[in-house]
Amino acid sequence: MNKIHMALLTTAYLPPVDYFRVIARADKWEIEQWEKYQKQSYRSRCHILSANGPLSLSIPVDRSGGHSVPIKSIKVDNSVNWQKTHWGAIVSAYQSSPFFEYYKEDFRPFYENRADTLFEFNTALTKLILDSLGLPSDISFTEFFNAEKTVDDFRFSIHPKQKTPFVDANKKGRYHQVFAHKFDFKENLSAIDLLFNEGPESLRYLLID
Repeated sequence: MNKIHMALLTTAYLPPVDYFRVIARADKWEIEQWEKYQKQSYRSRCHILSANGPLSLSIPVDRSGGHSVPIKSIKVDNSVNWQKTHWGAIVSAYQSSPFFEYYKEDFRPFYENRADTLFEFNTALTKLILDSLGLPSDISFTEFFNAEKTVDDFRFSIHPKQKTPFVDANKKGRYHQVFAHKFDFKENLSAIDLLFNEGPESLRYLLID
């Protein structure tokens, strides 16, 4: 994919590798904060690779405000202990990966401290991943809901049910995964899969065309 001038992305929970491929190629990028919440998307779920195969982790949200509430105001539903479940799954999946021990203490607090809004939680995690990847961690947000024609809009193309916009990059940019002895390579998982397996080399994989 060619250089991206201005990219528009959604908020995402432990975003997939393609999300950071966009950021690594973009001169500028923004996260949409005025859209309405969409179920079954990366906004509140991620995919990791467990001993039993790909595993989806979803953050429960409080929809009591109705469907008109902008994504930036959606509350996390803390009536269930989802954070303990998610952290347990992440530890189980990656404790034997080469770089999990190096990064785990940076991620652990996100699963020990109560989350308020989905948007704030996702943004803080995304900043951590950006910093860990060696990418600038300053994040800009949209001022209103509108996609200009000059913008590369990835709000709907980076989605669990959509074909990846980085087909060639995902084929060429394969890295060793923890359960490679059990499964074929699983592309476009959460970027933590790349980070915990490749550590400081992760950015090199993101820049493969």
